[in-house]
Amino acid sequence: MRDRESAPRESAPLEASPRRAAPPEAAPLEAALRAAVRGEVAFDAAARALTTMDASNYRRVPLGVVAPRDAEDVAAVLGVCREHGVPVVPRGGGTSIAGQATGTGVVLDLTRHMNRLVSLDAAARTAVVQPGLVLDRLQEAAAPHGLRFGPDPSTHGRCTLGGMVGNNSCGSHSVAWGTTADNVVSLEVLTARGALLRLGRGGQGAPDGLRELVDSELRLLRTGFATDLPRRISGYALDALLPERGVDVARSFCGSEGTLGVLTEATVRLVEPPGARALAVLGYPDESAAAQAAPGLLTHRPLTVEGMATDLVPSAEGLPRGGAWLFVETGGANGTEARARAGRIVRAADALDALVVTDPAAQRALWRIREDAAGTATRMPDGTEAWPGWEDCAVPPARLGAYLRDFRRLLAAHGLRGAPYGHFGDGCVHVRVDFDLLTEPGIARYRRFSEELAALVTSYGGSLSGEHGDGMARAELLERMYGAEAVRLFERVKEVWDPDGLLNPGVLVRPEPLDANLRFAPLPREPVDVEFGYPADNGDFRAAVRRCVGVAKCRTTTAAGSEVMCPSFRATGEEAHSTRGRARLLHEMLAGEVITDGWRSVEVRDALDLCLSCKGCRTDCPVGVDMATYKAEFLHHHYAGRRRPAAHYTMGWLPVWLRVVARTRLARVVNALAAVGPPAALGKRLAGVAPERGIPRLAPRTFTRTWERRPPRVLHPEEADHPDEAGHPEGGRTVVLWPDTFTEYLSPSVGLSAVRVLEAAGLTVTLPPVLRPGGPRIADGRTAGLGGALAVLAAGRRRDRVCCGLTYISTGQLDRARAVLRRTLDLMEPVLDAGLPVVVLEPSCGAALRSDLPELLSDDPRAARLSAAVVTFAQALERYAPGWTPPRLDRPVAGQTHCHQHAVLGDAAERRLREAAGLTGDLSGGCCGLAGDFGFQPGHHEVSVACAEEQLLPAVRAAGEDAVLLADGYSCRTQLDQLAGKRGRHLAEVLAEALDEALDEVSAEAPDGGKD
Repeated sequence: MRDRESAPRESAPLEASPRRAAPPEAAPLEAALRAAVRGEVAFDAAARALTTMDASNYRRVPLGVVAPRDAEDVAAVLGVCREHGVPVVPRGGGTSIAGQATGTGVVLDLTRHMNRLVSLDAAARTAVVQPGLVLDRLQEAAAPHGLRFGPDPSTHGRCTLGGMVGNNSCGSHSVAWGTTADNVVSLEVLTARGALLRLGRGGQGAPDGLRELVDSELRLLRTGFATDLPRRISGYALDALLPERGVDVARSFCGSEGTLGVLTEATVRLVEPPGARALAVLGYPDESAAAQAAPGLLTHRPLTVEGMATDLVPSAEGLPRGGAWLFVETGGANGTEARARAGRIVRAADALDALVVTDPAAQRALWRIREDAAGTATRMPDGTEAWPGWEDCAVPPARLGAYLRDFRRLLAAHGLRGAPYGHFGDGCVHVRVDFDLLTEPGIARYRRFSEELAALVTSYGGSLSGEHGDGMARAELLERMYGAEAVRLFERVKEVWDPDGLLNPGVLVRPEPLDANLRFAPLPREPVDVEFGYPADNGDFRAAVRRCVGVAKCRTTTAAGSEVMCPSFRATGEEAHSTRGRARLLHEMLAGEVITDGWRSVEVRDALDLCLSCKGCRTDCPVGVDMATYKAEFLHHHYAGRRRPAAHYTMGWLPVWLRVVARTRLARVVNALAAVGPPAALGKRLAGVAPERGIPRLAPRTFTRTWERRPPRVLHPEEADHPDEAGHPEGGRTVVLWPDTFTEYLSPSVGLSAVRVLEAAGLTVTLPPVLRPGGPRIADGRTAGLGGALAVLAAGRRRDRVCCGLTYISTGQLDRARAVLRRTLDLMEPVLDAGLPVVVLEPSCGAALRSDLPELLSDDPRAARLSAAVVTFAQALERYAPGWTPPRLDRPVAGQTHCHQHAVLGDAAERRLREAAGLTGDLSGGCCGLAGDFGFQPGHHEVSVACAEEQLLPAVRAAGEDAVLLADGYSCRTQLDQLAGKRGRHLAEVLAEALDEALDEVSAEAPDGGKD
């Protein structure tokens, strides 16, 4: 993994287009900052568009973005902005849910350079960190010492320590290890006027005037701040300045949301986690019952007490009976002790049902459901959008059950829905509500609900925020919680720290109205004309773009397990090359304020240029953003009526050119020219192929031509007419093998191997129909039923062939893709009428048929039928030859699960098939980096290699000599060949070879040598 300083920043050479600068009135500010700051200063439209929003409902357009290199740079920014009267907003991972990481002045991006772990003292159990350090990087550094930072928000893979201090973040383990404020030793802070203070206990670092102000308000500080509320995050933590609490200036700074000073360094405490953990999952009738039970479990000193109900759980399979669950984690010196403590929790809990999970992988799977809830909660079960705003109120834990019942009644009274979940042991509830924030009546209801909910929370002695801060979402209502006198004290404290009002104005103190600056206001009122159907968003591209709420799971720097998203961000470290960044730019393109030329936008084009179209976000993003589809949509409109890059005409039309070469029998000539230096270099330059890339060799004979020369096989239509109890035909089922472009022209051995295995499993294999001049038309009466389908299959010759349209879709040539797919549907109609499964060997082609086809041709019912008929090689064997046993290889495997397989098709059947064949071990996740034509385009090579170096190449290098290198995708095999000099094989090739070896062994052992 490259660090962010040395990450590749290249992009493909594109037609020259000037980048739009900031408004003219910002030019003097930009010039002054460039003269004063050593870090990056960006006032262009793309930089501003990327930081208009955080993970909240709010949007504020900045003048520019500065990435300071150190505290000296921060001081310089503050000085320049003070002179120009421009506000400053510190920003970390941009995952704040209340709007406090947005601003109208200069945004300080503290993640680019100020992201180091300065030191770690294992003996003292402390670490010194810069504000831009991501929490997981601290955890990774502390783990070898048996230590960790206690607070762990669900965004731990991308939230920064500075942001955690700013919001006083907590996480699921706060019942054991407290909030960020509980784990801070000291803070180094720059005030708005440039004073560098080191904050700590005993009044250390207090700015002039703060001690005097506190001493004058001791009565209010002792009576106006709840002390029995573990999650009181709202407002300033001024009670930490009381003498009896150690006058802890650092603690009081936590949760100030960037309004008092800019954090430049923090010294934090580390804790020693238990050696082993167990997870007790307790089932209850509903979330109120679960919440009511939670406080009683705290006496057992658990590590977590998290609550979740059925409306956030994709499947309750494997969970205890109930409509809601508590996830109660326990720890111990070893597994036996941890399990015993979990058992005591189960016995003490008044639950409907319970189970104890000790397997770490199973625990991680359950915790992933909880961690992804911030994203999955953004959609109701019926697909309705839901939003934050009242995302994390907290009440005393003992009163949480009653509060949740009243909260549900309040939702119903306003005709709203939400799915509560969260930190039940601390009385903190997360919820996304299906607010209508697009219309004036809906926004008015949002305000009324907010005011009534604030009253309800405070009636329970609660806090408007229990984790994420007030921002613009709740600060307007702080007077309802604290009273006018305390709110005025907050304002006076702000004046002591920031007398010029420079830092994050409109947040927490003298706030903007809670219904102002909503992110949706500038979006077009009418739907946008688009090509794809966007079925999950009712055909509305605006709603598809709104899916990205900013939880930023795409900004993680390591892929977890088999996850793919987002390889280009991990390779570059650039927000613009993350899924969230691209979604932000598309949002601003639709808004038309910062990015003003719509589909012609250079900023959006450049950001999408390094999108590999891996589709990883489709599955790994908690809200299901599908950037590959958005990219294809954008490219279609961007290049409408304009000259495209050369690669779109060459690699985008690859099926056509390969078909021409095959028909003219020029494969050997092309291969010879591609191997010669000057002709190859010239050809690559003309074709828009990166000079670093070798040109793949064409097969001398296509898969179909080899197939046609096979001895004829007798097809038995009646074999498909006797389904079993599951609806699958009994033995002898006919399957249609899809001759994708890559298998057909570049690796026919994959297709032939698949035929060998499928037939060995008792299946009858045939190919899709083709048309020839004067041949039978698809629409004639002979095509009815399986018999007619087989007649067409037998009559066809090489003329029009099926194609999934992948290369046209990925290059945004959607008109051409639509024409190709309609022709394909015409050809496949007899197959669809016969109900035959379609086996697709190339995962990217299977994904195109499964997802892109029905979304691009949503008006053609045949598209959905073909999509449903698509199965992978392993799925075909599992479904239609369930009694077949593959040959045993008993060897380890290495390689990579294809990104499209992971995202669209799933690989459970492949895993089971490998296990049955004795192929042990897991394939890596991530993306190979070649990604169709991506790695072949000029300017993409370095990013392509960086993606391969993340997981694929290290896994292959670490594999033993006896390991089988599996790569079902042609791109993955090509990447392995060109970067590692290794030959990867499709699973079908491996199994076919094993079958032939087994047959040879049997023949050799026969008395007559196996001869008749």
